[in-house]
Amino acid sequence: MDRAQAHGGFDVTLIDLKDVKLPLLEEPNHPRLQTYQQDTTKAWAAIVAPLDAFVFVTAEYNYSTPPALVNALDHLYQEWNYKAAGLVSYGGISGGMRAAQMLKLTLGALKMVPINEAVPIPFFSQMMDKETGAFKPTEAYDKGAATMLDELKRWDAALTTLRA
Repeated sequence: MDRAQAHGGFDVTLIDLKDVKLPLLEEPNHPRLQTYQQDTTKAWAAIVAPLDAFVFVTAEYNYSTPPALVNALDHLYQEWNYKAAGLVSYGGISGGMRAAQMLKLTLGALKMVPINEAVPIPFFSQMMDKETGAFKPTEAYDKGAATMLDELKRWDAALTTLRA
């Protein structure tokens, strides 16, 4: 969040899925129809629709994307279309890259553009401040985030025409 705000190319909004509280997808119609029945889905669509680009921060569980993130993506369709997505993944030795690879397939199905520049963070727990619990990245991760955000901005600008 700090890196995105410092970048200056975006109006940054933090969305934490635990605060959104989406139930397991229970809409009777396919999301592409946008005939949402559930208030939680309507509220989620109102959050996602006006946003132009995303950075998904995801852990890796069992070599995969966390179910809560997949569920949040599956709830909507058109609201995701033609938007760029950067990925920050974390985990053990792989840095969450397997989850990121699986997430790219889902994003592509939603007509999103997952950019190549990403920030995988292996052994993330070693970068957590023991007293505050805050993440303390190295300079390499800060540079990686800046590169990803620069590219995300370029793709966001390119996709504006398709969103119009």
